[in-house]
Amino acid sequence: MPGPTVDLFADDALQQPAGREQIGEQSHVLRGYALPWIEHLLPALRCVLAQSPFRQMVTPGGFTMSAALSSCGELGWTTDPSGYRYTALDPRSGHPWPAMPETLRQLAAHAAADAGFSDFVPDACLINRYVPGAKMSLHQDKNERCYTAPVVSVSLGLPAIFLFGGHARSDKPQKISLFHGDVVVWGGVDRLRFHGVMPVKDGTHPVMGPQRINLTFRTAG
Repeated sequence: MPGPTVDLFADDALQQPAGREQIGEQSHVLRGYALPWIEHLLPALRCVLAQSPFRQMVTPGGFTMSAALSSCGELGWTTDPSGYRYTALDPRSGHPWPAMPETLRQLAAHAAADAGFSDFVPDACLINRYVPGAKMSLHQDKNERCYTAPVVSVSLGLPAIFLFGGHARSDKPQKISLFHGDVVVWGGVDRLRFHGVMPVKDGTHPVMGPQRINLTFRTAG
């Protein structure tokens, strides 16, 4: 897979035409897949964030994450000095995480099916907000109870470089440009591949403003 060679902030690079790119044996980028859902997705997302606003979480090692996080669904992901884990309650409010809007659930299920994973029923949606300079280090998604379901990741707003590595942290990752409306799905033999996000560059997206929001759907419980 070639690295990103386009100008990430050229007018014609703010989103990609619909299409599919295979990035692993059971991994695909679905270009522009979420765009038809945006009209209903964004109001639903605003309602979720009104209930559980973004917050900067602290890793078990004591580092404050540069990406701000929230969640919706039956389970939400959290981290603090005691470890990484899923919880049924938002630790900030003590109340259950907001219910996952049906629009989000359906988008994730349709994208998974189109990438070869039928019957995907996510019970957790992690919501990450990246302002310019924010990043996500290489990591595996392995706090879920089983790995039979795929991960579905939706990109909104500013473009970013997605790092998609191998099964060892030392494996050299692919660098994949992601744009507003792109969806990445990985599972099966690729489910535990390391992945991350390079620091987001300065810019302002015409719909989302000076930020990138990433929705990551998982079956966690």
